[in-house]
Amino acid sequence: MMHKSKFTLEDINSLSKAVSENSIVTYEELPQYDLFLSQVIDYLNDKFDADNYTNNIVQNYIKSGVISKPEDRKKRGYTKLHLVQLVLLSYMRPILTAEEIRKVFTLAFNDMNDRSDDIISWESAYEIFSDMQKESLNQVGKNQFCDKARLQKIIDTLDLKASDEERISVFLVVMTLVSQASAIKKLVQKIVADYNH
Repeated sequence: MMHKSKFTLEDINSLSKAVSENSIVTYEELPQYDLFLSQVIDYLNDKFDADNYTNNIVQNYIKSGVISKPEDRKKRGYTKLHLVQLVLLSYMRPILTAEEIRKVFTLAFNDMNDRSDDIISWESAYEIFSDMQKESLNQVGKNQFCDKARLQKIIDTLDLKASDEERISVFLVVMTLVSQASAIKKLVQKIVADYNH
């Protein structure tokens, strides 16, 4: 608990560390089995309590092409891939419109319902974003939006065609900024919640 007379930059750094430790669900922690839509909604609302997901919200994202359609003719048509898309979307929702999110996803994945034209895998995108999210909280207050050398290193590890490098570069810059905005928002919320009047 912070007190007015003792609020310091060290408080921000320690809060930042605490928020970063409870930040994003790792790829391995996501459910391995296929889910019903109601289970997806419960999972998201448990992990992102401020988002208030409903069946209609998820279905609207599917209809507008922001995320992929559930697998046809399967009761449990929502896979780990859908959870990856929705978790990333949860970080983007407070910052970008649905159309902007669709455009960002299109940079790396082209047609949302066709895995064969993806430039990078959803698993790679999720793991890169997870790393960015953890690092973003450590970067608070350092006034550096994008580390060019780090982004180039990520691009080099993805083994891309030269023609795809710029698109993935833009995708990574946007995801870096989203992770930073999300980290700052969480930190601000924690400061406000913990600050004792």
